[in-house]
Amino acid sequence: MKTIKLKKIIIKILKKYGFNNYNAKLIAEILIYAEFVNASSHGVSRLSMYCNRIKKKLIDPKGKIKIKNISNNISLIDSNNNIGFIGAYAGIKQSIAKAKKYGISLVAVKNSGHYGLSSYYIDKAVKSNLISFCFTNAPPAIAPYGAKKSLFGTNPIAFGAPIKNKPAFIFDSSMSKINRGKIRIAAKLGKKIPYGVALDKFGKITTDPKKALKGVQLPISDFKGSGLAWMVDILSGVLTGSAHGGSVKDPFDDFTGPQNIGHLFITFKANLFVKDFSKRILNNIKKVKKLPKIKGVREIMYPGQSKYQRYKKNKKKDINLPKKIYDELQNLLK
Repeated sequence: MKTIKLKKIIIKILKKYGFNNYNAKLIAEILIYAEFVNASSHGVSRLSMYCNRIKKKLIDPKGKIKIKNISNNISLIDSNNNIGFIGAYAGIKQSIAKAKKYGISLVAVKNSGHYGLSSYYIDKAVKSNLISFCFTNAPPAIAPYGAKKSLFGTNPIAFGAPIKNKPAFIFDSSMSKINRGKIRIAAKLGKKIPYGVALDKFGKITTDPKKALKGVQLPISDFKGSGLAWMVDILSGVLTGSAHGGSVKDPFDDFTGPQNIGHLFITFKANLFVKDFSKRILNNIKKVKKLPKIKGVREIMYPGQSKYQRYKKNKKKDINLPKKIYDELQNLLK
């Protein structure tokens, strides 16, 4: 499907479900961004879930963003149970503005929801020649190390740094071996998941996504991944006044209340300590790229490089939606 046509359909659906034109366009842009970088698990496939939660009054498309300035460069944003994209976008905008003016900023967001890909928001900061960290928590998926019941979310960590005249350095990773969205879309499309990324409810390795969703996802690097997921739960949940410790609602299955997800943005100028940051990071990357390569590797890529290449390539092409996702869009239009 042509990108312009798909965007118009998404905007029409979102306006039907109560969003104003500005917010509908923003949400559509973020969903399509996910498709462009081959992260369809966070793209159009999630639209029916968001609309379902709006119908059940668990997302308020009219929710007004409230910004409380704690100091010159520290803010707390109440997303007021609007969709996660709106609160997160307000958060990174505020973080960028404060960092530009004061050198560094800390912005927390509460009463929010799932916001798509963290890299979308980080990209906004690096385009302003800023370095940024982003943390967000998620519904239970990972068991704390030593436990057999999931409690922490996949809790992604994202970091970005600008590189003059080159794609930005953007690292965006969940703390699980595979993000939950990929398991969700595999379940929806009847596909298997990779071996060794999840356990079923009996603690056995499974490639069945439906069994994995009822079981436990495995963290990266065992206890280290579990510790990082816990850290994100503290930063984006405990610190911000949002849900934490396993109390974030699953957007697909838990309709007992709003998600109340928290986000945290830390943004600062790249030249705070050195005036030649651009030169230094380029030199840093050159050193890595000159290292001897293992067999089959043509180029050592830095985080964000391949994602940028996918974005540029896919932006020129039509977006191929699975029939099941296309049918969902048509049903949402009715």
